Amino acid sequence: MAFDPETDLDRIATEPGVYLMKDRDGVIFYVGKAANLRARLRQYFGATSDRRFFVGLLDRLLADVEVVITLTEKEALILENELIKKHQPRFNVELKDDKSFLHLRIDDRAEWPRIDVVRRPKKDGARYFGPYHSASKIRETLKVVERHFQLRNCDDLTFKNRARPCLQYQIGRCPGPCVLPVDRDEYQRGVQAVALFLQGKRGELVERLRDQMERAAEDLEFERAARYRDQMQAVSGSLEHQQIIQGAAIDQDVFGLYRQGSHVDVAALFVRKGRLQGSRTFSFADQEVPDTEVLGSFLNLYYHAGNDVPDEVVLPLVLESAEALTERLAELAGRRVVLRAPSRGPARRLVEMAEKNAEQAFFQARRAEAMQNGALVKLKHRLRLANLPFRIECYDISIFQGAAPVASRVVFEGGVPKRADYRHYKIRDVEGTDDFAMMREVLMRRLKRGVGQQDGHEGDDLPDLLVVDGGKGQLGVATTVAADLGITGVDIVGLAKSRVQDGQDAAGGAIRSSERVFLPGRKDPIPLLPHTDELHLMTYLRDEAHRFAITFHRHVRQTSTLRTMLDDIPGIGPSRRRALLRRFGSAERVAAATEAEIAAVPGIGPVRAAEITAFLGSADPTGYDGASTSTTTQAPPGEDGAEGASPR
Repeated sequence: MAFDPETDLDRIATEPGVYLMKDRDGVIFYVGKAANLRARLRQYFGATSDRRFFVGLLDRLLADVEVVITLTEKEALILENELIKKHQPRFNVELKDDKSFLHLRIDDRAEWPRIDVVRRPKKDGARYFGPYHSASKIRETLKVVERHFQLRNCDDLTFKNRARPCLQYQIGRCPGPCVLPVDRDEYQRGVQAVALFLQGKRGELVERLRDQMERAAEDLEFERAARYRDQMQAVSGSLEHQQIIQGAAIDQDVFGLYRQGSHVDVAALFVRKGRLQGSRTFSFADQEVPDTEVLGSFLNLYYHAGNDVPDEVVLPLVLESAEALTERLAELAGRRVVLRAPSRGPARRLVEMAEKNAEQAFFQARRAEAMQNGALVKLKHRLRLANLPFRIECYDISIFQGAAPVASRVVFEGGVPKRADYRHYKIRDVEGTDDFAMMREVLMRRLKRGVGQQDGHEGDDLPDLLVVDGGKGQLGVATTVAADLGITGVDIVGLAKSRVQDGQDAAGGAIRSSERVFLPGRKDPIPLLPHTDELHLMTYLRDEAHRFAITFHRHVRQTSTLRTMLDDIPGIGPSRRRALLRRFGSAERVAAATEAEIAAVPGIGPVRAAEITAFLGSADPTGYDGASTSTTTQAPPGEDGAEGASPR
């Protein structure tokens, strides 16, 4: 029974809380929060209801509304964050990358403090600096610190167990306090200088270093004075590369938002002590939600994910839940946090800069999307396909010297890899090197699943385009399998590599043909012209299939085990085999040893020694490589493997 607003709304409480909208299958498709649950839900119905995408579908989608009452709006904010992460509703903002930014950590309480890179700061008494919004930025900072301030960066276990200085000492980036007598006070001064440097107090640090340099020069300690001089120059150089964009010496996160229809991009600028240190953008689709709700939900997820909470959060608009969010951010930061939406002044100009970044990110994403879609359209026309090849599957067989054949499946959706759907296949039924039979086995297993004819499965989605690596032979196998299973509506092609042609080019090299695509019922292949989007897409697809197959094949070969004649002796387990091989070095030497020599091996004894010599004396060495070894593959658990997904 669908939710009836005329009768059910009056039963909803007027307290703060969270509401969960469910469809007829009980699946939650939207989670929202409200200071007044009944008033908020009433906005979805009637002449004054919200005009967002899914609101127009409520009559068809909505079957039930579940509410959770909280004591305060802040508690509703926290609960909303947890429920969105747990259920990932279709119409909520989804913050896919919830990783925190990198920070640098220094624990002043340590005997010899070290500088460490961490992702999530903890309340452990240490000092944290950051966030750093790119790996290159943190590498640049560490380079300055290690070269000019020489703090150790090894872990505590390595530090305690060192017997001689490491490479960092050899290249002059650590004084070697692990094994050498180092002035502790001098080292601590370096720690304090690094802290000032990382806090952005470059001016104060430069003045301090200048004073220390002058005092060292007066004391005729010219080597130490030169070190202070180099540190001062490094700090000053770092200072020149950072642009002061606001006079206030506070930490700020500045957000901008750009929308076109249901596509929303959010840009964040990270300002630390008045200097812009980095930026990041986030893109969301199918967000037919008011801007205030998009931004509020995003900020809730973003800061709950462990990202650094600044002194001030600057927004392009006023949020309905601003008071509750401010209170929650203060709890997360352990100090006062200001949330504001300026209408003028320097802060407003920062917001406008963030909005321009969001707009730029939006159009860059659309251009990339248009290029991918354009390649699919061109491929459809070039190969005369019946379908737009949104989902493409490519299959490749890998075999090395006739051993351990495997197959791979790679999947592209929308012109880009979908690695969660990649699959490995082990060849079960084909012996020898019959490539066609192997391809038939793999495609039969895959396509049977696609039409629900294997192991009681309901059926997987079939691709729009199925590509086999090879020419007419492989294509014939694929089309035969599809016909045997009664599959129609799937385009099938064979992708063959270019061929060497007669003659030489101007540089004296071999002339090669274009990449060729074979189609069912067509004698001649269709060449893919150089420098075209469709050639780039198809070669990328094939190279990815090769890479995935070869990687798995290499893994299979590397996990193979060495088998000897000793493995076949009844009653001789792994520990006794190891004892024999340790004593004699190889199975051949065990076979050549006397019964008394074998009996002398710990764990063997006279009875086992007699059994071993009798077996080895009658064993046929032709089944072993060099009378001792033969390589056989041990299959890992499961028949097939996948890259980021369950086996097929």
